Amino acid sequence: MSAITVPAAAAPGGCSVQYKVVSEWQGGFQGDIAITSLGGSLTGWTLEFDFPSAAQGVSNGWNADWSQSGAHVTAKSLSWNGNIPSNGSVAIGFIGKWSGSNPVPGAFTVNGVTCTGASPSASPSASPSASPSPSPSPKSSPSPSPSPSPSPSPSPQPGGPAPQLHVSGNTLVTSAGKPYRLLGVNRSSGEFACIQGRGMWDGPADQASVDAMKPWNIHVVRVPLNEECWLGTADVPSGGTSGAAYQQAVKDYVKLLVTNGITPIVEMHWNYGQYTGAGAGCSDVAATCQKPMPDAKYAPTFWTQVANAFKGDNAVIFDLFNEPYPDAANNWSDATAAWTCLRDGGTCTGIGYQVAGMQDLVDAVRATGATNVIMTAGLTWTNDLSQWLKYKPQDPTGNLMASWHSYNFNGCVDTTCWNNTIGAVAAQVPVVAGEIGQNTCAHDYIDKVMNWADANGVGYLAWTWNAWGICDSSGNVLITDANGTPTSTFGEGFKAHLVAQNPYA
Repeated sequence: MSAITVPAAAAPGGCSVQYKVVSEWQGGFQGDIAITSLGGSLTGWTLEFDFPSAAQGVSNGWNADWSQSGAHVTAKSLSWNGNIPSNGSVAIGFIGKWSGSNPVPGAFTVNGVTCTGASPSASPSASPSASPSPSPSPKSSPSPSPSPSPSPSPSPQPGGPAPQLHVSGNTLVTSAGKPYRLLGVNRSSGEFACIQGRGMWDGPADQASVDAMKPWNIHVVRVPLNEECWLGTADVPSGGTSGAAYQQAVKDYVKLLVTNGITPIVEMHWNYGQYTGAGAGCSDVAATCQKPMPDAKYAPTFWTQVANAFKGDNAVIFDLFNEPYPDAANNWSDATAAWTCLRDGGTCTGIGYQVAGMQDLVDAVRATGATNVIMTAGLTWTNDLSQWLKYKPQDPTGNLMASWHSYNFNGCVDTTCWNNTIGAVAAQVPVVAGEIGQNTCAHDYIDKVMNWADANGVGYLAWTWNAWGICDSSGNVLITDANGTPTSTFGEGFKAHLVAQNPYA
């Protein structure tokens, strides 16, 4: 995208401003502004401009103290970016709103000096959509490929570490009592790389990789884990990160996210237990694929250790199990038995290993003294919450929320189902769609999910933030490279929607 920069003619030093519309969607847009000091340095700066339309406005912004009165917008420097050297620049940005049209501001001033304007590039057009074909089958896992090294990314958004969280009624809130909606992405690889003998992460897990998330307005990252890699069992092959090394890698990444103001969700994704029934992804007893339920052999120990690792830091959320499907294991013959299996574990029809139920895992976490918020799932690969309230585990802290997954090939895929089932749960406890996606690589389905979730106070995280090059029918890939370049059109659509959201709204 191009933009025209016009230097100011007035005042010692002078200034120039570059204004760009990075992306635009119905009713909202992301604006980036670069301020350059010409011929002299600035110590503290105030940018001012007027929107041409009364319907335009700044919803929130970063790298400046933003305010608006009527059409007049003011952005003041922060303590760390107030000094601009001669011919140096500072970058700031905002999420804006518009209606009818989104014209460019006609004039800008910096410290009262007129900077004679700049024209933004044209906004991107809406991405085409495809019609989904719902079916009850579970999602497929994409085949990962090597990722390129990241490049420097834009300046981080403001704010301190991720907030400490707890449940209040049907709302997730910060320690200050502010509502907080979980909005972000999944970062796959902690579940598969280690058990495949491929180290720890697929792609970078460093500061640059986190910086790449910030222009997307990502506030939450769900981190799928492998039970046996964490515990360091003999099933982990040579070349796979295991035991203490695996645990330290997870702790380091979680700490990195928290430090950057991003809420981490740690989640048990692949686990021990031999299963060959409906929906089986493998026949191995080892944790090499998605199983229908947690196992009694290792899962309680896993959660005891994870809870001990993160207790005392309630910025970290625990998602007890990715996608239960004991109802598929019993061929959908007995819903009561499936829901009972989900909660209580034990011997479950169609599952050849002893099962740990959600109550077992809640008890394991709380026995450590950890009070972190816990997510627990429903049935049918976490798409069915119809009896979640009846069969929810007991949590003495009250910090329990419901996990829901929504893909276009699931069974509950329209607003009628969402209103009747997900909405009923959300009226009593916080709900987050821990995974959303579609197998068409368009974004029409997730748009419907997100619009409904926005209207009902439900959070959502897209699958998946991995640089696997393209989006195809085997997986929902958001980015093409480690710099955060969105895929076409799935990633583009999700980013456009996410940048307009406020987790505190």
